[in-house]
Amino acid sequence: MTSFVPPVRTRRRTALAVVLCAGLTTALTACGDEDPDKGTNGIGRLSATQIEKKTQAAADSADAVRLAGTLVSKGGAYKLNMRLKEDGGTGSVTSKDSTFELLRIGDAVYLKADSGFWSHQDKDERNSATGAAAGDKLQDKYVKVPQGDPTYKQLRGFTDMKTLLDGMLTLHGKVNKGDRGKVGSVRTVQILGGKGEGGALDVSLKGTPYPLRFARGGGGGIITLTDWGLDFTLKAPAKGDTVDYGRQLPKSAS
Repeated sequence: MTSFVPPVRTRRRTALAVVLCAGLTTALTACGDEDPDKGTNGIGRLSATQIEKKTQAAADSADAVRLAGTLVSKGGAYKLNMRLKEDGGTGSVTSKDSTFELLRIGDAVYLKADSGFWSHQDKDERNSATGAAAGDKLQDKYVKVPQGDPTYKQLRGFTDMKTLLDGMLTLHGKVNKGDRGKVGSVRTVQILGGKGEGGALDVSLKGTPYPLRFARGGGGGIITLTDWGLDFTLKAPAKGDTVDYGRQLPKSAS
């Protein structure tokens, strides 16, 4: 029995075809790798300034958002978990000394906290019967914050969607494009403020280019932004769950 050996010319053609096919496959794969925006909303192809403008426009058009994370300011660090929309918001704020819940409907701001929060007065009152009595009366009740109270403006600010977003979506200095990454499972492109102190925004590469994470410059905290456009119900607390504090709120509320 004799074996068939293909002519040399045929073998050479076959080898050449294999090489060409392998090269073509490699080239096509490389082309795919060179386009990180394939399957995205395309915002990653824009300049940093254009991305910033589109991100701000997307946020301005949204009806609602959830903010969660930490903000650091001269007054201390605050851990936020807030759901916000144009006419109010609800959620919790944790400061160095306490945790309290906030609810705002229009101009009405309600605060709810445990007895420890209400008992925490100035140092000379901390152990007073007045503080203890206040704690027993007000724990886990909603207290409507008077608009004339020194803490009203700040507490309202924690529930004001426009105020918080304006502060987070403004990058300082010359804006530059950063790295690609992910926030959760969503692919993002980052834009950065100038000189490393201008803050950073991670912008969604999927669907509407919402900002998904904000890092304040100078270690000022990190906030994630989710549930864009997801509406929720704001309902005033029942009359039986609401009490009048009758005096200036504790300083631990600010």
